[in-house]
Amino acid sequence: MLLLRSIATVGGFTLISRFLGFARDLLIAAIMGAGPIADAFLVAFKLPNFFRRLFAEGAFSAAFVPLFTRHMSERGHDAARHFAQEVLSVLVVAILFFVTMLQVAMPWFMYIFAPGFSDDPFRFDLAVSMAQITFPYLIFISVVSQLGGVLNALGKFAVTAATPIILNLCLIIALLGLSGFVETPGHALAWGVAAAGAAQFVWLVFACHQANFTLFLFRPRLTPRVKRLVKLMLPGAVGAGVVQINLLIDVVIASLLPIGSVSFLYFADRVNQLPLGVIGVAVGTALLPLLSRQLHDGADVDAMGSMNRASEFALLFTVPASVALMIIPEQIVAVLFERGAFGVAETKATAAALVAYSIGLPAYVMIKVLGPGFFAREDTVTPVKIAALCVAFNLVLNLLLMGPLLHVGIALATAMSAWVNVGFMVLVLRRRGHLILDARFKRVVPRLLLASAVMAAAVVFSQEQLVHLRGANALAPWQALAATIAVGLSVFAATAWLLGAARLSDIKRMLDRSSR
Repeated sequence: MLLLRSIATVGGFTLISRFLGFARDLLIAAIMGAGPIADAFLVAFKLPNFFRRLFAEGAFSAAFVPLFTRHMSERGHDAARHFAQEVLSVLVVAILFFVTMLQVAMPWFMYIFAPGFSDDPFRFDLAVSMAQITFPYLIFISVVSQLGGVLNALGKFAVTAATPIILNLCLIIALLGLSGFVETPGHALAWGVAAAGAAQFVWLVFACHQANFTLFLFRPRLTPRVKRLVKLMLPGAVGAGVVQINLLIDVVIASLLPIGSVSFLYFADRVNQLPLGVIGVAVGTALLPLLSRQLHDGADVDAMGSMNRASEFALLFTVPASVALMIIPEQIVAVLFERGAFGVAETKATAAALVAYSIGLPAYVMIKVLGPGFFAREDTVTPVKIAALCVAFNLVLNLLLMGPLLHVGIALATAMSAWVNVGFMVLVLRRRGHLILDARFKRVVPRLLLASAVMAAAVVFSQEQLVHLRGANALAPWQALAATIAVGLSVFAATAWLLGAARLSDIKRMLDRSSR
């Protein structure tokens, strides 16, 4: 149950961060709506985040954590610390060079990242200026990613999981406190992003010091160990970040669509990201170091069990969440965002994208679960081959669907390509004997699907009953949504328990800290 307790720790802090993120997005929607300033900031914000998730949190973590864990297991903390310092010294120089080059080339790079903005000089200039403010965030967050990997390998998940909270707090403070002193509210948010990177860096430096694992910079050298890391990391930049590559394609194509399309996709993705972030990130973060240790110790049976339990746990939460998002998308979006500059039309457009994104929700999370099955074995080549196929598939679907479905077609293409990615990962792992679905998994999944279907029927029925109360003004929209969610959760929990899709004993052991 160590895996589930680690997932609970990471997921709990991630949940707090996601709720603060919703507060942030609520303010963005109310103050900026889904117009040109919002579009420009969201592109400027996605730019450093794309590289962060693709390299720092994706390929880098996938390659660094297993190597770092092996050094600790075989040679002890001092050797692992020296390896981490070698990596940090090269990382800082490389990322400084990369950021400097892109800062200079930002106006030209924006033609690639958001080509549709070139027809709108106002949006284009805004996006360039905001991106130049936000992009230094990548320097800090790349170092934060390594420090977080070190702490996760040491079993200190809570500190790293709490780090995103700082970002959301900084953005909320910047939007409320700086908007009156800069050109637009978007510029205030851009400065908030830059400040958040510095604050997160200081937070994790202090955490490493408290863990007696302070890292110092050396003269950067490409030692054999660093070269090994780079060799593993480069192909993984695509393999671990396939979802991010697909989202980048979404932004590029959305920039060619009518004003507001980038914002509709952003707000829909933010709702979809709640279960994805809480479950997917938590499972992937906790599973990789555990799987690396088990495989290094020759505990192949335990490693297989960890993969099965992680997959089971991920589906237990994402399947019902996906069903709920498809049934009540408009109600969710209206309660969260419909106020101020964000009106009924924006709600309908965002809800349509949310339905499409939610189709792929279980797949997005399963990619996080299956990835460690490759990365823990230091295989970053196979995922890149699968990713290349999925990126091409996503691009073709985008081009086919953007005409008839506009921004909804973009979201649907992303969801479908995620399922293709999962299918190929499962196929390869099973052929290699690295993923054998055990009897418990095969028993639980059909019952989980049945429980989700029962929940869907209960939600639809409760919606019909609540329509009359809302029509009579007996319930506010948020009260009706809360009641619907309560019904859905209660029915799913009861049905899953009765069918044996979830075990109370597992949850109790997960939360029982005395058993650690």
